[in-house]
Amino acid sequence: MSEFFNVLMASTEDERAEFLKIETLQKGSVGELSLKSYQEFLIQAYHHVKHTTPLLMACGSYLPSNKEWLRNAIAEYIEEELGHQEWILNDIAATGLDPELTRFGKPLQATELMVSYAYDMIRRVNPVGFFGMVLVLEGTSVSLATNAAIHLQKKLKLPASAFSYLSSHGSLDIEHMGFYEELMNKVTDSDDQRDIIHAAKMFYKLYGDIFHSINLSH
Repeated sequence: MSEFFNVLMASTEDERAEFLKIETLQKGSVGELSLKSYQEFLIQAYHHVKHTTPLLMACGSYLPSNKEWLRNAIAEYIEEELGHQEWILNDIAATGLDPELTRFGKPLQATELMVSYAYDMIRRVNPVGFFGMVLVLEGTSVSLATNAAIHLQKKLKLPASAFSYLSSHGSLDIEHMGFYEELMNKVTDSDDQRDIIHAAKMFYKLYGDIFHSINLSH
């Protein structure tokens, strides 16, 4: 029988392929976004990344006692993710915008819906399903973030300090994905596996909607 990580990747292959076709992602990976579009990406990234630690905490608090091993892993994730939203605010400032307008601003509808679904999955359906979101967000960073940072910096002529979020997550999430793969291969409950796969499929759509919402006509 295949290890669950391989099953998860195979089960979400179509959704991942569709996600990677999104024009914003395609253009970003080769540096063809305008400054305004890059700023919009950072603003929406802030509005979902600021929920990463609270979501992980919620996930840990809803896990039953027989999943203490998974709660311990979540504690490691929290330690890694703390404060990453501040990196994004620093990037926003380096592009010439006031970061406080983002801190106290409102997300796009698509961003709010993705975050809401994540909390709903944890609290109403199955906290383990949250790891479907982890696959989508960290897997995307591995495949796209570093290239996008290199090409966009060259195109937009911005300092490296405007790309700390993208640059760090490209390399950082390679490490995270190794940890994630090991963790998923320890998930043996069929209900948990089903919910992780379902959530991953949903998050490819929901995260994709955020990129679809970014205006490319600037």
